[in-house]
Formats: sequence, structure tokens, C-alpha cells
Amino acid sequence: MRNKTRNIFFVFGIIAIIVMLFTFKVSFAELWADILHAGYWLVAILGLWVILYIMNAYAWRIIIRGSGDCSIPFWKILKVTITGFALNYATPAGLMGGEPYKILEVKPYIGTQRATSSVLLFAMMHIFSHFCFWATSIIVYVALAMNGITSLGTGMGIILLLMAIFCGGGIYLFIRGYKNGMVVKMLTCISHIPGLKTWTRTLIETHKEDLQKIDIQISELHSQNRKSFYASFGLEYVGRILQSCEIYFMLILFEAGDGGMLTFVYSFLILSFTSLFANLLFFMPLQLGGREGGFAMSVAQMGMTADIGMFVSIICRVRELVWTAIGLLLMKVGNNFSTPSTEKTN
Repeated sequence: MRNKTRNIFFVFGIIAIIVMLFTFKVSFAELWADILHAGYWLVAILGLWVILYIMNAYAWRIIIRGSGDCSIPFWKILKVTITGFALNYATPAGLMGGEPYKILEVKPYIGTQRATSSVLLFAMMHIFSHFCFWATSIIVYVALAMNGITSLGTGMGIILLLMAIFCGGGIYLFIRGYKNGMVVKMLTCISHIPGLKTWTRTLIETHKEDLQKIDIQISELHSQNRKSFYASFGLEYVGRILQSCEIYFMLILFEAGDGGMLTFVYSFLILSFTSLFANLLFFMPLQLGGREGGFAMSVAQMGMTADIGMFVSIICRVRELVWTAIGLLLMKVGNNFSTPSTEKTN
């Protein structure tokens, strides 16, 4: 990627972080007090995300290797993964920032088509694992309710039913997409949106053959490389569960729950319900407001106080800011290494 293009992504990310800081409705004194309260647990939370990003990078590497040789050094995949997520956190509509950046960074190694298909496949796998994660949380919550541990009134029943319909629909669409490819169909649907009709149809007509090849590569991962598909999915799904430790650490700090398996299950449910609510507000940069509201409602449903919800949301926001800053800084590091050109063969 040219440094000029990289700098555009960098500046865009910095602007988004500045906007977020100025709209963060917490006083510096309250923020600092919560950071001090978190203490070494904040270090553990930040360290947890090292593991999660490594798992994400391995999942993406598996997808790349599923379509051929992978000449990209793992440190490069990890660096681009962290920066890609940083851009997704900082930009409205999420994938508008990180995915184009990742394609541009890895295409000198594996060509435009494989870079595009691998990034799209990883994004699909990441979202697909979220749908499966949310679906699992519905089953877990109902199981707890049947044992009298959580409440299941009419209101919560309706919410769980709507969640089940949403997750079931999402899982179905992704399975269809994995079997048949979804890029051409997705662009065809977008072409019916007013204002995007001409641009999208021109894109399809100009790059129809390339887009069809990308769809073939997407379907091949599911049909011909089942081992790569399930290995990548397993890493992503386990990563979502492992992320629950972030909330678990904070619940231990507040002595909420018994500190054992039940507390971890609460953490799992809080993360699931909060992430679902926040992702429904995907158009917000850094999911401003959605994350905080999701934590407030989730901890209340678990029978915990609003103070715990506020504390968890603030520490999670601090973690996001730290890793977003790290991701943007990594964008400026390790860019002088020569890369093999594969464009002529792709």
C-alpha cells in the first residue's frame, strides 16, 4: 500500500478517536477513579486482547491458506488484523474502514482477488460467529431460567423470541452465502438503493468476472476446505467466549456473583446481549451510546446494580481506546519490508 493511502486511513482514524473523546460523557475525575479501581485487572484485560487478536489473525491465516499458499509473515497478518479492527471501531458502519485497508495491505502478497475474498471470508466468519454466539446465549439464558436462576417474564420472553428469529435468519443467510457466494448477490441488492444504482451496476458490469471468481473462492472454502472452514470458525467462536473473561474480571472486582462458573456465565450473557444491542447500532462510530446502554440493561437483567454496568462500560471503552490507538500506531510500523508481487498472476 502506498504511504499516501495509508496516511489517509491513519488521519481518518485519529479524527474518529478525537470525536469519540469529545463525546465521551464521563468526567476525567470519574474516568481516572474507575481506572484506579480497575488496577491490575485493567492490565489483565488489555493482555487478554493480545490473545484474542492472535486468535483472529490465525483464523484469517487459515482462510488465506485455504485458497493457496500464504506468503504473508504471521507478524504482518497480526499487525494488519489489529489495525483493521481499530479502523472498524473508529469508523461508522464498521467494515467501511478496516476491510478495505486489509485488502490493500495484503494484496501485494497474494493478489487482489485472493486478498478480497480472504478479507470478505474473514469478515463473514467474524460476523457468523457472533450470530452463533448470540444464539448460544439464548439457549443458556433459557436453561438458567428453567432452573430459577434468571427471570423469564413476558417482556424477556418476547425479547428472546425476537433475538432467536434475528439470529436464525442471520445464520441461514450466512450458510447460503458460504454455499453459493454472496458478493454478486449483495451488490445486486445494493443496486436497488436510490443513489447507488448507477455506481453499483457499473461496478458489477466492469468487474463481473472478478466478482464471480471471488464468489467461487468463498464457496470453495465451505465445500472443498471444510477443515479450514471449521478451524477458522472454531477460533472465532471460542474467541467470543474467551472475551467474556473481560467482564468476568470486572465482576470479580465488584464481588458480583460467586466468582465461579455462574459468574462467568453471567459475564457470557452480559457480553452477548450487550454486543447484540451495540451491533444493531453499527452506524455509530465506536458504537457510542449503544455499548453503554447495552451494559446497563444487561447487568440489570442479571440482577446487578447500575454502578456495575457503568463501570464495565467505562473500562471496556478505555480498552477500546487503548487498542484503537495501538492499531493506528501499528499502521506506521513495519511498512518498509519488500513484498513479492503477485498482481500479474491474479
